[in-house]
Amino acid sequence: MGSIAIVPSRVKQAVAVKHETFCLRYFESGNATEAATLSGYSARSARYQGSRLLKRDNIAQRLTDLRQKAEDASVATVLERKQLYTAVIRGRFADFMSGGVTADKLTSAALKEIRVTEVSLGEGRTKKTTTIVLHDSLRAADLLNKLEGLYIDSPQVSVNVDNRKVEITVISEKAADLTRRIIDGEGTGPAKEETTE
Repeated sequence: MGSIAIVPSRVKQAVAVKHETFCLRYFESGNATEAATLSGYSARSARYQGSRLLKRDNIAQRLTDLRQKAEDASVATVLERKQLYTAVIRGRFADFMSGGVTADKLTSAALKEIRVTEVSLGEGRTKKTTTIVLHDSLRAADLLNKLEGLYIDSPQVSVNVDNRKVEITVISEKAADLTRRIIDGEGTGPAKEETTE
């Protein structure tokens, strides 16, 4: 008697891929809405889908597995990533301008590139130019904020324009109120206090 292989349907396979992508993206950023969007869910439903997925047992188990694997010494921990981003944020050109080239300076997370060029001026004279390029501190701050989950509760608005219609998706009450006031022509200043007489 032969054995029968059970092959999951294409729909189940596609869902499994979406779930895995969501887990990996959420593990990287800590932002469920962003992870859902990057996993193929629509921007309109990403916040709901992200929240829903985090409640699923299989997703929780996969995230636990990822955390356990991340504890391996060969993988940077969350603390190490935070320290790296912080070092980039705190990097200043002045730190590299004095005291010559040292091992600490060459291994600084803030340093993207250091290049020394030498130009002959003739008669045995040369001119050395040192070019220092630092990593983008604003990008590092953005990544650290995402890792910390600081963007989750901030008002988020996305606008899609296709020359026939404008579609505005708001993800927070504050953004919805601001959008309503703009559409009503009230402007973007503080909401007017309602008075009862």
